[in-house]
Amino acid sequence: MAEAPILSAGGAASRKAKLDDAAFGSRFAGPLVHQSVRAEQAARRRGTAATKTRGEVSGGGAKPWRQKGTGRARAGSSRSPVWTGGGTVFGPQPRSFTFKVNRKEQRAALRCALSLHAERGSLAVLDASSFEAPKTSQALDLLDDWNQPRPTLVVLGPEESAAALSFRNLARVAVAEAGGVGVTDIVGAASLLLSEQALEALTTRSAAPRSPHEAGAS
Repeated sequence: MAEAPILSAGGAASRKAKLDDAAFGSRFAGPLVHQSVRAEQAARRRGTAATKTRGEVSGGGAKPWRQKGTGRARAGSSRSPVWTGGGTVFGPQPRSFTFKVNRKEQRAALRCALSLHAERGSLAVLDASSFEAPKTSQALDLLDDWNQPRPTLVVLGPEESAAALSFRNLARVAVAEAGGVGVTDIVGAASLLLSEQALEALTTRSAAPRSPHEAGAS
């Protein structure tokens, strides 16, 4: 069973936390992680880009000049796409970029991302209770003692606000809540620091669903 050091604001790591083999011992599947990262990034796109067609641009109601006799090309509207200030042909319209990834694949990709950090040794468990009050200097000392490359992702529970406030202003350190962190965040971090609540939450989130037979037997 893999282990990770437990870090606290008081000093160096003296204990180790056991990691769940199913969540932190999976083989890395690049295509699966890539698909999940693409899905998460696509879901974050606002999709609000919009252009006006010739029917939506104001003006252009009158014919610019008569059909014949001027020596110029025929023109029916000054809002034609070939005119300056005219409408746009096939321009972007508001849309959703999301696409579906099965829940089993999402859980498997999360396990792959967590296992990658466990394999590299870039994962540690934070004793969030050691932060009785927000103190950035303690958070900086903790990361310096850990001596892992950045960017660092700190994942905390919803009630661990003192630790969150301590880490959030550090350079190249991101703070996220366990319920909202995604595969993109975990893979994009060079080191991962999980509180004990976050460790339990991510282990539960990444667990494969039991079959109906197993659920009925319990």
